[in-house]
Amino acid sequence: MLVDFRNEPLTNFQDPTFHRAMKEALEDVRRGFGREYPMRIDGRDRLSGHWIRSADPSRPKEVVGQVAAATREDAMDAVEGAWSAFEGWAREPAEARARCLFKAAAIMRRRKFHLAALMCFEVGKTWSEADADVAEAIDFLEFYGREMIRLARPHPLTRIQGEDNEVIYEPLGVGVVIPPWNFPLAILTGMTVSSVVAGNAVVLKPASASPVIAAEFAKIMDEAGIPPGVIQFLPGSGGEIGDVLVSHPQVRFVTFTGSRDVGVHIYELAAKVQPGQKWLKRVIAEMGGKDAIIVDSDADLDDAAAGIVTSAFGFAGQKCSACSRVIALEDVYEPILERVKALTERLKVAPADLEEASYGPVVDRAAYEKVLQYIEIGQTEGQLVTGGGPAEGDGYFIKPTIFRDVPPDARIAQEEIFGPVLAFLKAKDFDEALRIANGTQYGLTGGVYSRNRAHLEQARRAFEVGNLYFNRKITGALVGAHPFGGFHMSGTDSKAGGQDYLLLLTQAKVVSERF
Repeated sequence: MLVDFRNEPLTNFQDPTFHRAMKEALEDVRRGFGREYPMRIDGRDRLSGHWIRSADPSRPKEVVGQVAAATREDAMDAVEGAWSAFEGWAREPAEARARCLFKAAAIMRRRKFHLAALMCFEVGKTWSEADADVAEAIDFLEFYGREMIRLARPHPLTRIQGEDNEVIYEPLGVGVVIPPWNFPLAILTGMTVSSVVAGNAVVLKPASASPVIAAEFAKIMDEAGIPPGVIQFLPGSGGEIGDVLVSHPQVRFVTFTGSRDVGVHIYELAAKVQPGQKWLKRVIAEMGGKDAIIVDSDADLDDAAAGIVTSAFGFAGQKCSACSRVIALEDVYEPILERVKALTERLKVAPADLEEASYGPVVDRAAYEKVLQYIEIGQTEGQLVTGGGPAEGDGYFIKPTIFRDVPPDARIAQEEIFGPVLAFLKAKDFDEALRIANGTQYGLTGGVYSRNRAHLEQARRAFEVGNLYFNRKITGALVGAHPFGGFHMSGTDSKAGGQDYLLLLTQAKVVSERF
């Protein structure tokens, strides 16, 4: 009998055994730098003659690996091949599909340190952030496998005399999966295996900043028994193959996690019915945030400061759930700012593979230049408290930066920066704090530190976010415990890691038989 779902435990690197294992994994991954990885179409390796070069953002001259870049012709072949694989895969019992996920989870557990070490180098995750990424990937495999078994069971309908009625959840067909680079294993795994366990076949187009960890994922799924062609591994640039895949008339659905602008473009493109298309495409999108933590007058300020710093600067602020705004009531504005500043200035920015790093680099030069431009903008919109420029080192390191007295309509208070930049805003009362918090186009995560029950209940009703946290950090959503997805321009509120997610990847058929 299948045991109930439990979240994968995080690794305690204070344990000498685990500490040594991580050190050895880092050395092993480094020895494999520069390896070439093919795309994989219909279960066969394929090269294109073009490569995506993946470099270590802590040391940009070091190449982690090179992954074959797909062409438009490869994309067309992948969609066609996925449909061929779908026909058999969709007929597999839900339990058989789920067992592939459980096998993949077991493989990831055995390779946990290797996968974490690879993320330290490829996207600049620290030991703890990389370990949590692998744990979340395992969670998605275990959770969605169980969810599909549950969904495949009989679901009672209202009984009518003389009739037998049932509802069946069927797969949609072939989808395109476009995951982000910032959770290069966890979110990629969740988006892909949820589609696959529901009986669909997918074309997986990984982010160009993290194709090597995606290639490792594809190998694991092959080893776990996913039939050839069910997951078409198709690295490539969005400009070359992205629009081709999204607009293809034989693509039934698109799952996307990334920026607002790209998400809106995908949504528009998918909405256009192409010649020969016989369905309206579904788009499941998560498109970022401009997340705020409100600090109330009676909040525990030490607790709030710790939660703010973790939420704002973990993984250099490169999380859609990261806190980028603190909205503090007037009477606690100065003391909470002082505490956050003090904790922030203790952070150590260093290469992510070094265990002492609080956080590492931003992911690439484009991100580095974008964040530094926002810091320049912040100099004109608020008062610099700490940070304000590059950190030491040859990589894409940026000092943790705080601005105070930022107006609610400032660019650094409205636009997603995706870097270690935090804006402090002042509110005269809790009502105004909520209005400021809701005053952006996003609605992903939010938090409130308060001991006032009336204010917490008011926020429960009025704070317009998909994931709201009270008296804790606003990052670190756990599969099963915190189904994740946001309102407004943060996406379609699809609630990844929740019980209704697989419904988005299936279609319900009701069958009624009269006796």
